[in-house]
Amino acid sequence: MSKPKKITIAGSGLVGALHAIYMKRQGFDVDLYERRPDLRNNRISAGKSINLALSDRGFRGLAGVGIEDDIRSISIPMYRRVMHDTKGNLTFQPYGKDGQAIYSVSRGGLNCMLMDLAEASGVKIHFNYNLLSVDLNSARTTFVGEDGMVKIDADFLVGADGAYSEARNELEKTPWFNYSQYYIEYAYKELSIHPNNDGSHKLEKNALHIWPRKDFMLIALPNLDGSFTLTLFYPKTGERSFDSLDTIEKAEAFFRENFSDALDLMPHFREEYASNPAAAMVIVRCFPWSWKDKMMLIGDAAHAIVPFFGQGMNCGFEDCFVFNELLNEHEGEWGDLLRKYEIARKPNGDAIAELALNNFIEMRDRVSDPKFLLQKKIEARFSDKYPTKWMPLYSMVTFSHIPYSEALALGKKQEAIMEKVMKLSDIESKWDSEEVEKLMLEHLN
Repeated sequence: MSKPKKITIAGSGLVGALHAIYMKRQGFDVDLYERRPDLRNNRISAGKSINLALSDRGFRGLAGVGIEDDIRSISIPMYRRVMHDTKGNLTFQPYGKDGQAIYSVSRGGLNCMLMDLAEASGVKIHFNYNLLSVDLNSARTTFVGEDGMVKIDADFLVGADGAYSEARNELEKTPWFNYSQYYIEYAYKELSIHPNNDGSHKLEKNALHIWPRKDFMLIALPNLDGSFTLTLFYPKTGERSFDSLDTIEKAEAFFRENFSDALDLMPHFREEYASNPAAAMVIVRCFPWSWKDKMMLIGDAAHAIVPFFGQGMNCGFEDCFVFNELLNEHEGEWGDLLRKYEIARKPNGDAIAELALNNFIEMRDRVSDPKFLLQKKIEARFSDKYPTKWMPLYSMVTFSHIPYSEALALGKKQEAIMEKVMKLSDIESKWDSEEVEKLMLEHLN
């Protein structure tokens, strides 16, 4: 099939809304169908949902349709990690070079703005429509809406309906479609720190705060209204788990023992802890991401990951950008374009899934280790001196457009070198010596 004219997108979340803007600007007739009500009808509530960390890949995806400045206006730059120990003492780690930051943004607030921008570009959004089935040979979809079942005819379907994608379920019924999902043993619960009476933040505003505790952690990201969104990552079951905190008294005692400085800023802790559920985290892998010339998957529908590298949204926005770039370059059959897209993106989806799991260990455990902080200091110094030879893994993922798969491979090579460096005797006193520099250069060649 040559280029389709009419596109149906299932899911008006972050990736679905951005992809709709791209496709509308390419001249397609685009309809978005969303199972939820329009969250813009309650923008105050939408602005208080889980926070996300926008970084370079995400901003490039937004810049592709000229809306990066719109989104930057509702985000807060975070230039460093601030680690809190059990006594409330603080240590710090910059995210990158001077001026580099990741940006805290409300998922709901961002989604509202993207939907506004999609509609402004001419995309039609339909709410309260649950996807029921897909005819893969025709791209005809059946939705259940408030008035019953409706059948939608289009030339092409995009499944942007998240980790529990109904569109992907249709592909699971086809031959040679591979699919797996894996729930990690941890769950997460959202809490908050309210602003001061004057609307200011109670913690350092331009930082991501972490309470690393070896096997679990608490993090806090700033909001525009002066509050912080906190997320506790803790095992779901077991002796020390969410299930073991089966009374509010136990939960409060757990926070007093492990996060006392945060608890002191949360007079509303009891109500929030009781009312907010512990949610699961799932990793989804599948392939192929398309069916002939009639359907494709994008974002979490194709590659859901855990949130510990802050790259789920950024990866999805990069999907949109890459697909658009391929579309601009492509001549010929639409099905060939889809194959180029999935072959280009699948290795990177797998790589960031692995990187995100690895970063969980770093965030909950290693960031409080003086040796780890020294290692990062050595890497930063070496990178400043030899920028073409070494970029820290975090910077490759967060502040560059190096494919995730290449960043993963380079990161493993660099970690092996750093293991040798950190085993040098008296490394604390000679971390910036010629001996260390020479060792790193030798192993890079």
